Amino acid sequence: MLVAARELLASEGPGAVTHQRVSQEAGVGRATVYRHWPRSEQLLLDVMEGADLPLFKDPETPVRPWLHRQLRQLADELMPPEVAGLSLAMMQSALWDAEMARRRDESTRTIKERIHAAVRSAVAGQELETDAGPADLVSMLVGPIVYRTAMQRDVVPDGLIDRLLDGIGTWHR
Repeated sequence: MLVAARELLASEGPGAVTHQRVSQEAGVGRATVYRHWPRSEQLLLDVMEGADLPLFKDPETPVRPWLHRQLRQLADELMPPEVAGLSLAMMQSALWDAEMARRRDESTRTIKERIHAAVRSAVAGQELETDAGPADLVSMLVGPIVYRTAMQRDVVPDGLIDRLLDGIGTWHR
């Protein structure tokens, strides 16, 4: 089942990893998938466990257009209702489930480290001047995208991504 779910994740993204689709791809009954993963967020987290998060990996220069593409991809991946709903469910579960909190913390730490590395590269290359720390950078760049897609159920226009990037410091083009 996990192999089938990982293939769905790789080929179609997180929205495809549902109990129904995993049961179809694995050739098992849906009840079998539910027995192992009663909640959708548990299924997706187990599928993602050990898989390398592709976003914000290996920054390229110039950093700003690369970061814009990464934020665009994040926004597009969070847009389907099932992914937005699952993201919110995972955040909620992490409030009382220690394992979910550990996994959330691991993911957010990875994103924070990668964004901070990209920004350090932009600063070192004199492409960007900023005094924002790692936690603020993630909050300023990723937070509004999660809010727009998951909470408002609305598209993230490229203009908003540009404004988010402008908000983290002074870019020298």
